[in-house]
Amino acid sequence: MTGLVAAQVDFGSFDLVAETARILALTGLATVASLVAAVVYRWYTRERVPEGVSVLLGVSAVALVLNTEETLKLVMQGRDGLPAETTAVVTVATFVAAALGTGIGRRIGDGVASNAFAVTGTAKLDREVSQLVRAVGRVVTVSLPDDLDDIDGYDPVDPEVKEELAGTTFVFPRRITVADLQDRVVTRLKDDYGVGHVDLELEADGTVDYLAVGSRAAGLGPTLAPGTVAVAVQADPANGASPGDVVQVWERTDDEGLVRHATGELRATTEKDVVTLAVDETDAEALSDTTTYRLVTLPTEPSADREFASLLRAADETMSAVELADTSELVGRSVADLDVTLAAIRGPDGGVTATPPRGTELVAGSTLYIVERPAALRRFEALARGEEAKPLS
Repeated sequence: MTGLVAAQVDFGSFDLVAETARILALTGLATVASLVAAVVYRWYTRERVPEGVSVLLGVSAVALVLNTEETLKLVMQGRDGLPAETTAVVTVATFVAAALGTGIGRRIGDGVASNAFAVTGTAKLDREVSQLVRAVGRVVTVSLPDDLDDIDGYDPVDPEVKEELAGTTFVFPRRITVADLQDRVVTRLKDDYGVGHVDLELEADGTVDYLAVGSRAAGLGPTLAPGTVAVAVQADPANGASPGDVVQVWERTDDEGLVRHATGELRATTEKDVVTLAVDETDAEALSDTTTYRLVTLPTEPSADREFASLLRAADETMSAVELADTSELVGRSVADLDVTLAAIRGPDGGVTATPPRGTELVAGSTLYIVERPAALRRFEALARGEEAKPLS
């Protein structure tokens, strides 16, 4: 019986109204702390503050007040030992209420910040430099156009990504060259938005003269030459076979013995005797996923056209064929005068010259096969057609 009496909580000196007001005040402190955190986080990152961060900051503010208060009581009143049971109950209730208040503050703060930034037009403003630096004019801003073009020769970018990019403003330090500014914008587009290729022209003040984007396909597909597909078959390659080797695909039959079905390029192997081959579309139709084949490695290299096509599709450059107009200023000049990579020339008579000598004269009516990045390629095409274009610099 004595143990029961000792375990009872002493509520004799407990003031319900005062403690309730104290809990509400600390809950308000946690709510304000989470609200401020939500506003600052939205301003700096343009995203909603994580719930865990909001709760941690709000509860930490309450804990700081409680610890300070209890420490002062112990020093000024000389109290010993652990706090009373009523104090423990009130403390737990305070922390629970504070945690609930942080959720309210988080939602209110994020809503207020989102609406404020939308009204001021800064919802898509880049955060690379501080507001103070923007205010004194020591930055250059690059505002993307509302309509983004597609780069010829590349897959189009997802419409959702284009919509996100439309009207976005990037902010950079003012004292950089136009080339550095262009490189930074291109890097931001590739790293932050997953854009594969960018064709961009900028003025010194950050004005966008032209912007086109393209996507880079991932996986095995971009490395396949036109007319070639990748297939997985059951086969046992030779011990010395490695990706890139040219192999023949044979099948042993009861009637005809060994029958060759295809010739392709070995791309990958697994421990379970499954190999991935790059073969012609017509040969792929003759292969079965239930047949075990035998592979014969050939002592030859892949054909030059396939190798060139696979490398080109995975590179930043692309190829374009443009006919040289009579009005082009390139007529009469030599290959050495060009600032682009000329892969071949098809003359007016139909003859093709691969990698023409530097002294070859450019004749009107010829078709030039150029390998370059999209920006330089677009300028050269305009120059070859006799249209107005910026210098190839």
